[in-house]
Amino acid sequence: MIEEDWNAEIGDEALLRSLEKVSLLERPNDPSSVFSPSVDSFDTDEFVNTQHQPVSSFGRGRNFAAKGFQEGNGEDALPQNRGFKGFGQGFHERNAVDGASTQNRGFKGFRGGFGQGIQEGNGEDALPQNRGFKGFRGGFGQGARDGQRGIPQSGALRESGSLADGAGFQEGNGEDALPQNRGFKGFRGGFGQGTKGGQGDIPQSGTPSSRERGTLTDGAGPKVTYVPPPPPDDEEAIFARYQTGMNFDKYDENVVEVSGLDPPAALMSFADTNMCHTLTVNIAKAGYSKPTPVQKYSIPIILAGRDLMACAQTGSGKTAAFLVPVVAQMMRDGVTASSFKEQQEPECIITAPTRELVNQIFLEARKFVYGTCIRPVVIYGGTQTDYSIRQVKQGCNILCATPGRLLDIIGRGKIGLHNVKYLVLDEADRMLDMGFGADMKKLVSFPDMPQKDKRQTLMFSATFPEEVQRLAGEFLKTDFLFVVVGHVGGACSDVQQNILQVSQYFKRDKLIEILHSIGNERTLVFVDTKKKADFIACFLCQENIPATSIHGDREQREREIALRDFRSGKCPVLVATSVAARGLDIESVQHVINFDLPSTIEEYVHRIGRTGRCGNTGKAVGFFDNNSDGHLAQPLIKVLSDAQQEVPVWLTEIAFESEGGRLPVHTQKNYRGRGSVNAGEVRMECSAREIESWD
Repeated sequence: MIEEDWNAEIGDEALLRSLEKVSLLERPNDPSSVFSPSVDSFDTDEFVNTQHQPVSSFGRGRNFAAKGFQEGNGEDALPQNRGFKGFGQGFHERNAVDGASTQNRGFKGFRGGFGQGIQEGNGEDALPQNRGFKGFRGGFGQGARDGQRGIPQSGALRESGSLADGAGFQEGNGEDALPQNRGFKGFRGGFGQGTKGGQGDIPQSGTPSSRERGTLTDGAGPKVTYVPPPPPDDEEAIFARYQTGMNFDKYDENVVEVSGLDPPAALMSFADTNMCHTLTVNIAKAGYSKPTPVQKYSIPIILAGRDLMACAQTGSGKTAAFLVPVVAQMMRDGVTASSFKEQQEPECIITAPTRELVNQIFLEARKFVYGTCIRPVVIYGGTQTDYSIRQVKQGCNILCATPGRLLDIIGRGKIGLHNVKYLVLDEADRMLDMGFGADMKKLVSFPDMPQKDKRQTLMFSATFPEEVQRLAGEFLKTDFLFVVVGHVGGACSDVQQNILQVSQYFKRDKLIEILHSIGNERTLVFVDTKKKADFIACFLCQENIPATSIHGDREQREREIALRDFRSGKCPVLVATSVAARGLDIESVQHVINFDLPSTIEEYVHRIGRTGRCGNTGKAVGFFDNNSDGHLAQPLIKVLSDAQQEVPVWLTEIAFESEGGRLPVHTQKNYRGRGSVNAGEVRMECSAREIESWD
């Protein structure tokens, strides 16, 4: 099948190799590399210098081991480690055949960190016993018992074999068995229940697409077995709404520009349309009292049958802007319920870049089709393919899908395209750039997909760089309309932005300072790699700040649990890669912290848009490192200026230097104007660290 998870990530290549080639202590002979808070600082094998000789292939990446590996009794067994209290006291007196390690008094730079050292290794190439991460609640691992090589083979702790969340890896009793792990009690959204007692029953690290672990098939990789729970189907749950904020009426102050010939008049209220009574009632139940600007202009354009590209700020109601008119037209055209059959022929296909976003669109679609014969279906990666096929077979009028799973199901002959009347690309700039452009071209080139003049194509996003606008012409009719609400690619003015100068080596301290000052308010922390997401979440737990993580290498079950715990407030801090940057609508997110700034200004706009949604206010903090973020100085100035935010003087100076002595444009706090489409002329390329996070 076509993989929906992205496999490349900067700094993560080593994690993908077999751990037989990786040593815990194998690092360049450079004392400065003992610990660095940079991208690679997450690696376990960077916590020591090369005075310590290699001692087996235990752990890169996410093998944090709490509650310890105990009493390895054979070759390559695990010696004693008295506990990770503060990443201190170093590695002590390993009496191994290949030479004892020197004492290391600890890594003082790692606050709360990893422990009092490795002590008294008594076997050849022995690894230590670890009594646990006292700050990391519940911890990772009770050690390898009764096995010759109780060493995990994968850098990431996965669900392997017979798994269920929370109980850890238990009682490996054979060669290469996994150590016992009592579970991730503190790291909520947990990492798996583990494998019991099997010989060689070990998740391999061959590819990052190793998902929920089922039966390993020869040469085909592990089979995904996860089936997501069905969403609640009671009316109250279906119509659960996002509460609007005090600034909701301010949306009407945004200037709206419509480019193209003969645009229809704007919609002043939902009652002004000829929608059927059922849809009008559903709109009211969903809490839509009056249309936002993007809805005012988009709904009549779509109802008129025109192709559309719409750009509006995050949290301004773009999902309803395309769902409402599509459902209205389907009901007007008399769409009938599709019966059970092997190949379904949906009238509408909606595609978006991440699993969480397509599921969110599906849940929103259920509101507007409630009480009708229209059946929406959602399919995405990380779940059992047969489950997706069963959902489609039962009937499908509106199909919400991630690109990889969509192409896979089409390739299996379960979806016919000749009846498609509406093709919707949400987060269209990501869907058309280097990330998913090839998939989208493949989709529209299927022989049974109606040509662009025979279907209606709709594109929505908060950012539309010039390059993407040119690509969009291949999918849209020549008379398409372009709606721009406010500034193209502009940030929401309801988000208070603050850019701080913080070097890599002080980011953790600054993060802890900010989180302590804001208490238990819901906070999203963005980092640039998957490994760092897990590392920072672990670090925060040790600092008694409940946190969890979400990224493309976590199992789909784990991702859903992490989001659920974040939404409920059980874990008020969610550490994420760019997988959570777009579209996610989580209520009461008060803060967004860019621990690592993204490589493009468009991604920055989407990230901070996770707060300040639907008229609510929010705060966003960005850590600016002069060594890595200089290219963002000028586009940041424009985004801050357009959103009426204060521009730091030091940022203007950096922009001045980066532009070769030219004064940057848009340095006034209250600058107003549409500005250029692609702020700062930053190339809209999908960097490796962004590609990794998209599903």
